Amino acid sequence: MRQGLFFPAFDGLANPRRLVELAVLAESAGWDGIFLWDHLLYDGGVTNILDPYVALTAMATATTTIQLGPMVTPLIRRRIQVVARQAVTLDLVSNGRLILGLGIGDDGDVRELSRFGEVTDAKERGAMLSEGLAVLTGLLSGAPVRHAGEHYTIDDVTFLPRAARPGGIPIWLAARWPNPRPLRRAATQAGAFVISMNEPGEVATLRGLLVEGGADLETFDVVVSGAPGDDPTPWAQAGVTWFLTWIGPYNLRFEEVRAIIGEGPPTLHT
Repeated sequence: MRQGLFFPAFDGLANPRRLVELAVLAESAGWDGIFLWDHLLYDGGVTNILDPYVALTAMATATTTIQLGPMVTPLIRRRIQVVARQAVTLDLVSNGRLILGLGIGDDGDVRELSRFGEVTDAKERGAMLSEGLAVLTGLLSGAPVRHAGEHYTIDDVTFLPRAARPGGIPIWLAARWPNPRPLRRAATQAGAFVISMNEPGEVATLRGLLVEGGADLETFDVVVSGAPGDDPTPWAQAGVTWFLTWIGPYNLRFEEVRAIIGEGPPTLHT
C-alpha cells in the first residue's frame, strides 16, 4: 500500500515556496504522494487560498519521484478543454507523476458553487461529471474528439501532446461512502477516493461494488484517508491501495505541517 498526504493550500500553507519546501521534504521522508484540495472559497474563517494546478507545477519542478495531483477538482466548475491542457502540461512537467482527482463538488455552507452561479443540484452535477469524463478522456487520448451532448459540445478537436505517463493520466473519482452511484462512476476510471469510510471492515463490500461496476482490482486504486498518526495497517490488510494522511483544513500552520510530513509515513505492521 502506498501512503500520501492530503491537505489544502490554505492560510499558513498559502505560499508557493512553502509548498515546494513541503513537497521536497515529503519526497525525502518517504511519502508516495502529495495531493492538494481544489477550492475557491472555504468556511471556518479560511481566507488565503492558492490554485492547486499552479502550486503543483511548482512542486513538480522541485521533485522527481513523488506522485502529485489535485484532490479533488469539481469538473463542473472548470472548462474541460482547459483542464485537459493543464493536466497534460502538469504531467509533462512532472515526467508522468500526475494523478487527476475529480468529483462533482459541493456548495457547502460557504456557497462555493452558488456564489458564482454554478449548478447546485447534485443529480445534475453528477450527470455533468459523467458526460464531462467522456469528453476529458477523449481530449487526453490525443485522438480526434467529436461530442454533442446535453452539457458539452466538442467539434472535431485533437489535443496534442499526450501525457508522459504510459497509459495516460490516472483519474481517481471521489465517492462518498456508501452512495453507490459515484462508486459505479469511479469504477470506470483508475481509482476511487472514498470519503467518509471509517471502518476497514467495509472495504470488502466496497471492493465488491467496484467489481460490479467493472473495475479490475488488479490495477484499480482504492483510496481512503485518515488523521495524522492513524495506523494504516488494517486498511492495507483490507485491500486499500492508497492511504492519505489528511491535514487541515483549519488553522494550518506551516511549521506544524512540516513536522508531520518530516516524520514520514506511518509504519505498516505485519
